[in-house]
Amino acid sequence: MKDRGYIFRVLAHASFEKMNSAIEAVHEKTGKNRAAIFLDMLWCAKRYGAGYYDYQIFAFYDLNSEQRKTYITRLISKKLNMFMNDAEYAHLFDNKDEFYALFKDYIGRGFLQLENASKEEIKKFVSSREYLFCKLQDKECGIGCERLKVSDYKDFDSLYNYIKEKGFCTIEDSIVQHPALNRLYPNSVNSLRIITILDNNKVPHCIYMVQKMGYNGRIIDNNGLFAPVDLETGKIKFPAHSGDTTRGVVYTEHPDTHVKLLGYQIPFVKEAVDMCLKAALVVPQIRYIGWDVALTENGPAIIEGNTYCAHDFWQLPPHTPDKIGMLPIIKKYVPDFKY
Repeated sequence: MKDRGYIFRVLAHASFEKMNSAIEAVHEKTGKNRAAIFLDMLWCAKRYGAGYYDYQIFAFYDLNSEQRKTYITRLISKKLNMFMNDAEYAHLFDNKDEFYALFKDYIGRGFLQLENASKEEIKKFVSSREYLFCKLQDKECGIGCERLKVSDYKDFDSLYNYIKEKGFCTIEDSIVQHPALNRLYPNSVNSLRIITILDNNKVPHCIYMVQKMGYNGRIIDNNGLFAPVDLETGKIKFPAHSGDTTRGVVYTEHPDTHVKLLGYQIPFVKEAVDMCLKAALVVPQIRYIGWDVALTENGPAIIEGNTYCAHDFWQLPPHTPDKIGMLPIIKKYVPDFKY
C-alpha cells in the first residue's frame, strides 16, 4: 500500500468507540489479546488500506498476508471508484430524472418525471393505477421512497398535494415481482445487485451478483439479507448474510418465510445479466456500476445504478470459503489499476 499517510488519516478520523467495539468483537470471537489485535489493525491499515470494520468483517485476524492482499479494502475501494468512474458523469446516475431518461429502455415500467409534468398529466397517470411508487431526487438505498395506495386518498387533489409537499421527483408503477421472489419474501421488491465493470477495451463484464431480500416486515430490501447467486446457474450458492455486515449472522433459510436458500432458483438471471451488460455501455465514462434489478413475471427491470459500489458485501467469510477477496478479479479485467 503506497499511501503511507493512510494510517494517520484513519487514526485522525476514527471513532475510537467504534474501533474499540471492533477490537472487543474480535477478542470475543478469537480470544486474542486486545493489544495485539489493535496493533494488527494498524498494520493492516498501513499495509492493505483496511479500516477496523474491514479487519472485523473480512476476518483479517484469520488470514495470512497472501490472502489479505486479495481483498478490496476501504481505501482500495475508494481508489477503484476514482480510477474507474469519471465523477463528471456521476450525476447521470444520481439524478433520477437524468437516469430515467438515459435508461428508459431498461426501466421496464411506466413512470412520470414530475419536474415538468402538468397537473393534468399527473392526474392521467394516477387515474389508471392502484399503487404508485414515489422517489426523491438524488437519493439512493431506498431513502425517502414511498409506496402509495391511490384509494387511500379521498380525491386526486389530496394525493397531488401530498406528492408535491413531499417533493418527489418521480412517480412510477409499483413493481410486481416474480412469484419466485415473492415466495422468498412478499413485503418488499427483492432485487438483484449486479456488479459490472468495463475493461480497458470498454468491454463489459459481470463480476458478481447477490440476491437481496427484505425481512422482519421491511418494505424495502436495503440492509435486509443478501446471498450470492451463481452467474451460470442462477441459483443461490451460499447462505444469506445480514445486511449489517458486522453482525456476521448467516441464514440457510429466510427467517420469515422459512424458504430454504441454498440452491434456490432465481428466475431471469441470464436476461438480467445481459441487460446490465448492455446498460453498462450507455455511459462508458462510468466503468464500475452496481445495478439494482427487479425481476417481474415479464423479465428484469433496472431500479437504479450505483456509481459507488459497497466493497463489503461481496467478500465476507461465509461467501469466501477459499479466503480470497475480489481484487484478483478486478485486476484480471483492469490490470493497470494501481492502489
